[in-house]
Amino acid sequence: MDRVKDKVVIVTGGAMGIGKSACLLLAKEGATVAVTDLNDKAGQEVVDLIVKGGGKAKFWDHNTADEKDAERVAREVFETFGKIDGLVNNAGIEGPNKPTHELTEAEWDAVQAVNVKGVFFCTKHVIPYMLKNGSGSIVNLSSIYGLVSAPDIPPYHASKGAVRLMTKTDALIYAKDKIRVNSVHPGFISTPMVDRFSKSAGATRDDIALLHPLGRVGQPDEIGYGILFLISDESSFMTGSEVVIDGGYTAR
Repeated sequence: MDRVKDKVVIVTGGAMGIGKSACLLLAKEGATVAVTDLNDKAGQEVVDLIVKGGGKAKFWDHNTADEKDAERVAREVFETFGKIDGLVNNAGIEGPNKPTHELTEAEWDAVQAVNVKGVFFCTKHVIPYMLKNGSGSIVNLSSIYGLVSAPDIPPYHASKGAVRLMTKTDALIYAKDKIRVNSVHPGFISTPMVDRFSKSAGATRDDIALLHPLGRVGQPDEIGYGILFLISDESSFMTGSEVVIDGGYTAR
């Protein structure tokens, strides 16, 4: 129950899927969680679950693609809880499943705004508070498609490749400040995003499961526990690392 005791952690996109799992697990293990999302109702429900279970949490409406909003949320979390120890950059969108030559500039930019600029903005405005602490841990959600690719959703793959290298760059810049930055690379996980992708690709859940040597789709908690480990001091000698939790997808 004490793996992240007394840590204050921001989780973006915390209302559902992997983000929700991370929020619940972090709170269960003693963290105070700032749940942020654009889905106010679902985000508040996550907070209510945490509080009902005896944990500490508060919800913030948060557009990660807006720098002023990222600055506001970081400042308000600090003002509310007195410090920021961890940041989970989980908020993301998949974008349209079209070949490159059919994509519009607006469709491309919408994905990069959330998946790349959102990670940049949130990291930029949380780092100063971590510097005050003298330490911190940032976990960036990339993807198997930050490591390999596939013949679909070009803007999503590009964004997750960017997150992978942004992670390594920040890990090197802030290592001297004892701020660790690592990326998590999930395979296909049972989330609303994967359900939308499956539908757009005309694939069944069984089809998606067979892409993984373990023969199934992953569950949000299987990623949530990886995030918990990286936020905790158990991973204190890890920075710039890629934590791949993909049922063997990238081992082929």
